[in-house]
Amino acid sequence: MHSYCINKLLNLKEVKVKNIVHADTFAKIFIQTLPREQKCPCCGNATKRIHDYRTQTIKDLPFQEKNCYLVLKKRRYRCSCGKRFFEKYDFLARYQQRSVRLTHSIAEQLRDSVSLKYVAKRTNVSTNTVSRILDTINYSCPSLKDTVAIDEFKGNADTGKYQCILVNPKQHTVMDILPDRTQSHLSEYFRGIDRSQRNRVKFFICDMWQPYVDIAHAYFPNAQVIIDKYHFIRQVTWAIENVRKRLQKTMPVSLRKYYKRSHKLILTRYDKLKDKNKDACDLMLHYNDDLRKAHMLKEWFYRICQNPKYAIQRTEFYEWIKNAECCGMKEFEKCATTYRHWSKYILNAFKYGLTNGITEGFNNKIKVIKRISYGIRNFKRLRTRILHSCN
Repeated sequence: MHSYCINKLLNLKEVKVKNIVHADTFAKIFIQTLPREQKCPCCGNATKRIHDYRTQTIKDLPFQEKNCYLVLKKRRYRCSCGKRFFEKYDFLARYQQRSVRLTHSIAEQLRDSVSLKYVAKRTNVSTNTVSRILDTINYSCPSLKDTVAIDEFKGNADTGKYQCILVNPKQHTVMDILPDRTQSHLSEYFRGIDRSQRNRVKFFICDMWQPYVDIAHAYFPNAQVIIDKYHFIRQVTWAIENVRKRLQKTMPVSLRKYYKRSHKLILTRYDKLKDKNKDACDLMLHYNDDLRKAHMLKEWFYRICQNPKYAIQRTEFYEWIKNAECCGMKEFEKCATTYRHWSKYILNAFKYGLTNGITEGFNNKIKVIKRISYGIRNFKRLRTRILHSCN
């Protein structure tokens, strides 16, 4: 009964525990399997003849916060053809000095936002071993669904400064990581995907970068191109911030510092401010007509974005552009020019309500992986780590 309980705790099939030795930092478990008939790898005949025994120390999962070693007494069998070979084990892969479950545990820990060095220290293996296990993991791009989102991130890999991420925003999964964002590479990549899959895509979400839109029109003929909400709303934010910075240059030093410290009062939605902050914001806006006009345009555009009716959004969007074009402020005139150029795709964002928010979330996780790893130059390893961690 005592031996059965130890075997149950160890969770290894057909293994007898002969002895257990504990030290301050490690535990050694001496084990042996029961003899059984083996199949010769050379001629395929069965044999029970034992040639000799050899001892191998195997790294296993940590036990009671100690490094754990399995000391296995291995049998070598002898076949009638003269071939000598070791018996096979379910818990130990050929030519390995670590258990199969330890390898699986390392692969599972690599899903977390931790460094390879941390995983190596925790599992009592070298960093190179963890790297080799990571390199054995392989992901292929799944079939395209009805929605595809694309964005770039600063990976600084050996393939270039920027890499591309493809996301399924509805299923919240990363489909693939591309080595660079050049139009030639994107064309080559999407050309390699079956046309029936590409024709299945109904929505293509991207930011305000013309090559993305050109790719969408070329390879996704049935897709509506949608500009991510964050990327066009921040154009208004940049415009009002540039108006404030321009006016600050004409202010006295004390007033300039106050406007700089309190700039969030102007950027925050007016309805969300507390009464005390509303009074402070009103006082700041009284300083200059341009600042008041910029604040009015900003609030108007935010109301357009939050309106639930697309017909009203479309009408007021074009009305907003006309007002911004003749407002007399170069910052908002530039913003209006940008909106008019991208108006078709911005209106699609209003109409369908799809955003690249989940993609930005994955980009944040990629930044964490990069930071804890102090950068990953090898693109293949970077791609595997991202897909393994994010899916």
